[in-house]
Amino acid sequence: MPRRFGAYGGAYVPETLIPALQELEVAWQEARRDPRFRDELRRWSRDLGGRPTPLYFAEHLTRRGRGAEIWLKREDLVHGGAHKFNNALGQGLLARRMGKHRLIAETGAGQHGVATAMLGAALGIPTEVYMGRRDMERQAPNVQRMRLLGATVHPVTSGSETLKDAINEALRDWITNVRTTHYVLGSAVGPHPFPSLVCDFQSVIGREIRRQSVSRWGKLPDLVVACVGGGSNAIGTFHPLLNTAVELLGVEAGGAGRGPGASSLLRGSPGILHGAYTYVLQDSDGQVRDTESVSAGLDYAGVGPEHAMLRDSGRVRYESVRDRDALAAFHWVAADEGILPALEPAHAIYAAVRAARRRPKRERIVVTLSGRGDKDLQVVLGHDTGADR
Repeated sequence: MPRRFGAYGGAYVPETLIPALQELEVAWQEARRDPRFRDELRRWSRDLGGRPTPLYFAEHLTRRGRGAEIWLKREDLVHGGAHKFNNALGQGLLARRMGKHRLIAETGAGQHGVATAMLGAALGIPTEVYMGRRDMERQAPNVQRMRLLGATVHPVTSGSETLKDAINEALRDWITNVRTTHYVLGSAVGPHPFPSLVCDFQSVIGREIRRQSVSRWGKLPDLVVACVGGGSNAIGTFHPLLNTAVELLGVEAGGAGRGPGASSLLRGSPGILHGAYTYVLQDSDGQVRDTESVSAGLDYAGVGPEHAMLRDSGRVRYESVRDRDALAAFHWVAADEGILPALEPAHAIYAAVRAARRRPKRERIVVTLSGRGDKDLQVVLGHDTGADR
């Protein structure tokens, strides 16, 4: 400790948190080697989570692309409606193993908060969630779900009132209550060991893509696409494929197109945010800039440090997609496939259709559909989308 991804990562935190981070790393490493923990994780993942999730041929979306086949990795079918369940389950079981009596979490789109609330209820551990006031307004259904699941939701009214500020408040809480509380950090960000730990629990996505694609076609996909905010669904998708020839594409939020949106990898610079050295949207004085995205889950000024390394190495290519294009893709998937995607993976779907148009029909693209879009209906219905493009 602290582990780095090339120049990135580390643990830039107050001294009071170092023992908790060390305790978490030891517990995680011991659990990974414990067959009983792995069996328990698989059982909960299957029986409560509903894994494995299917690989679905998006036939009508493929016709829209007029090129390579488009397949969807259906993480929207995981219990709770998003990939966030995978990490919340792993960390919840770790918290119980460490004897923690309280869970806290941050959330942007609300899906991680819902997943943590579900696991807190299932494991019998009281749960509290920090969420920016602005995000609470645009993701109201998830706020209601968390409360119905027994979690306390704390509105965060500082800063831009979005995910960055919710993480700040959760970290403050953890510093104060570190002996009894586990912070279920929701993305592959923050101080070590969180980026590696979250990647470990989310890598079930990429492992299933490998197995399912070989079983279905006898080979791996040609291109795999995932959206990137903090980067948990993307790193879970990409990590098991890094040592293959599969092309990997991460898609950030471009916002309305007038500024950097929330594209920290494309428009940011190296700096420290929430305990890790990574790419950050910041001004010339190093102050974190406000972000802009129609998608609450991508509305974050930083990114996981492993993504920063993958960007610099060129192993993963990163693009951005604007709000209006993500909204168009939402309507495409709804009308073409009968699936309501979350606005976060709608960014990835738009980029996949764009890529399919440039690739031969014999190739296959897999997109991680990281969540379902019930939570986004109010936002979607309030926009003119230009969905016919």
